[in-house]
Amino acid sequence: MASNQQILERIRRKQARIGIIGLGYVGLPLAVEFARQGFDVTGFDVDQQKTTQINAGTSYIPDVSSAHLSEVVKGGRLRATTDMQQLGAMDVIDICVPTPLRKTKDPDLSYVVLAVEAVAATLKPGQLIILESTTYPGTTEEVVQPMLEDKGGKADVDFFLAFSPERVDPGNQKYTTKNIPKIVGGVGAASTEAACALYQTTVDCVVPVSSTRVAEMVKLLENTFRAVNIGLVNEIALMCHKMDIGVWEVIDAAKTKPFGFMPFYPGPGLGGHCIPIDPFYLSWKARQNGFECRFIELAGHINSSMPHYVVERVGDALNSVRKAVNGARVHLFGVAYKRDVNDMRESPALDVLELLVKRGAQLSYSDPFVPELRHNGHVLTSIDVASALKQPLDCGIICTDHTGFDYDAIIGSGMLLVDTRNALKDRQAPTIFRL
Repeated sequence: MASNQQILERIRRKQARIGIIGLGYVGLPLAVEFARQGFDVTGFDVDQQKTTQINAGTSYIPDVSSAHLSEVVKGGRLRATTDMQQLGAMDVIDICVPTPLRKTKDPDLSYVVLAVEAVAATLKPGQLIILESTTYPGTTEEVVQPMLEDKGGKADVDFFLAFSPERVDPGNQKYTTKNIPKIVGGVGAASTEAACALYQTTVDCVVPVSSTRVAEMVKLLENTFRAVNIGLVNEIALMCHKMDIGVWEVIDAAKTKPFGFMPFYPGPGLGGHCIPIDPFYLSWKARQNGFECRFIELAGHINSSMPHYVVERVGDALNSVRKAVNGARVHLFGVAYKRDVNDMRESPALDVLELLVKRGAQLSYSDPFVPELRHNGHVLTSIDVASALKQPLDCGIICTDHTGFDYDAIIGSGMLLVDTRNALKDRQAPTIFRL
């Protein structure tokens, strides 16, 4: 039996050695934050290119500056490796690996399973294991805990196990790893106490909950809330178009109400590592318990249809000058899933691109954050906006409203424009077609 007092003392003295598995948008900022607080941190990843860049002090994540990364690497507080055997030397192991969906929309826990297998192979008494990867309620107890206990120890007795959902918002300069409240739920009181103590050294506010299932459900509620409300406003956008009402003006007016309303905005579809995926984790788990999430799945249907509507608007724009989509030269402004990030995961721009290619359009794009695009056999290279505007383009689509785009120049080019993000809010021209 291992007491959590030893790990608590090592955490409070900042003597605990912390291992982070998965050095992406969640893991790397967390590793740097722990290191900046004075902990000895080792990052683990199967991608040697990532570990090499980290050890050279070069960040590939926009939310982590190379200056901050280089500071903790040169100070000897952070290093990265592909050698999972080193997990045995850690006091704390934080798992931050992807949890995508299979083509059947079922949860794909293969990355979590591989990470837990690596942890189990070197598990030692007194270690604190925390899963941060977004997943369905019950994963920690039903998948992770049995795999670790198969080595002979008991969770909350011989080692400590908790779930703490990541809440990263890539590109958000206001809310970061340090000031976003941290939800923590352990498999028992000792595990919850140890995990809370860890995050309290680094995060401004820690919120303990009664179980890992509650913590897992919190994250799914947060992202399902967004997905459903975006689905609602996307449907309102489709409705307003049919009724010849400007949906953006409607939203701007509605949000002046100081209570009972929260603005959400329509767009070309959902993107990123959470919002398009998490509701399916929840509905899948609900089906396992005999519950049908009709409301959630309807929102998913509406959101997934938005790229088709964007292509329909491109057709409307081209029809206005008696041109067809087939053979048209269409340029995408922005292909990342959101403004001012380089993250392409689940980007709706990829669906828009695919649909236009199928209709015979000739595609090009500009995105200062995504120099090359590879998708389903298509390989495109970003063209800077000034060069793109010199080309004979038939239509442009603002898929991602990067702040660095020269929108005056884009409008001044005279090309047809489909604005899916209201980037051209205060600008009026007969060539502009809004969502």
